Amino acid sequence: MVDVSVLILAKNEERNIEDCIRSCLFANEIIVIDDNSTDNTKKIAEGLGAKVINRSMNGDWGGQQTFAIQQAKYDWIFFIDADERCTPELAEEISSVVGKGEKFAYWIKRKNKFRYNKATHGSLRPDYVCRLMPAEGSYVEGFVHPAIITPYENKKLKKHMYHYTYDNWVHYFNKLNHYTTLAAEKYKKQNKSVSFTKDILLRPIWAFIKTYIFDKGFLDGKLGWIFAINHAYYTMLKYVKLYYLYKNDGKL
Repeated sequence: MVDVSVLILAKNEERNIEDCIRSCLFANEIIVIDDNSTDNTKKIAEGLGAKVINRSMNGDWGGQQTFAIQQAKYDWIFFIDADERCTPELAEEISSVVGKGEKFAYWIKRKNKFRYNKATHGSLRPDYVCRLMPAEGSYVEGFVHPAIITPYENKKLKKHMYHYTYDNWVHYFNKLNHYTTLAAEKYKKQNKSVSFTKDILLRPIWAFIKTYIFDKGFLDGKLGWIFAINHAYYTMLKYVKLYYLYKNDGKL
C-alpha cells in the first residue's frame, strides 16, 4: 500500500467501477466523486472501501476534477476514469516513484482496449495522459478535454494503463454526439471562426486521410476503416454545429 489518493469521477458506472477500483487497491485512499448516479455505482464503490462524495458536475469536468484534488488526504494524487484500468506493472511503478518522493507530473501511456475486438492505430492509437502528480499547486481547467495544470516538470512513466473506450455502438455514437456539441459550444465561446468550405467540406477529408493513412488506421482492418470514417464525421459534425450556432443559434 502506498500513500496516494486515487481520484475517480463517475456517473452511472456500475458496469465499470468495481474493476477500476480493484485495479487501484495499491493506494491507501480511493475517492469517487459521484455525479448523482441513479444506479449502484455508490453502493459498489463503498463496498470496496472507496470514499464516495456526491457532487453535481453541471458540465464542468475541470471544476469537478479540481474539487476531487481538494478532497485528497495524501500528498500524491492519481487520476483514473471509471472505464480505465491500472495494470499491476503500472501500480508497481507508481508505488516506486511515489516512494522516491521526487516531485514531477507523470504522464502515462494509455492503450485503448475492447472486449471482443482490437484496434490500436488511427484515432485509437495509444496516447499519453497526465495522471500522477503532487496535489499541492495542481488544478484542472476546461469543460471539454480539460487540462491538468501543475507547477511540476513533466516526466513519462514506462508502464501503461488500459482504456475500455466504448462498450457498444450506441455508447460510441452517443459519446460522439455529446462531445461534438461540447466542442462546438466551446469554440463559440472562444469566438472561433468557421468556414463551410474549409471546415465542413475539406477538414473532414483531411481528418480521414491522416487517421487512416498517416496514423496507419488501415492496419486495423474493418474497424480501422470504420473509425477513420467516423473520425471524419466527428470532425465535420462539430463544425456543422458551430456553423449553425453562429447562423441561427443551432436551430434548423
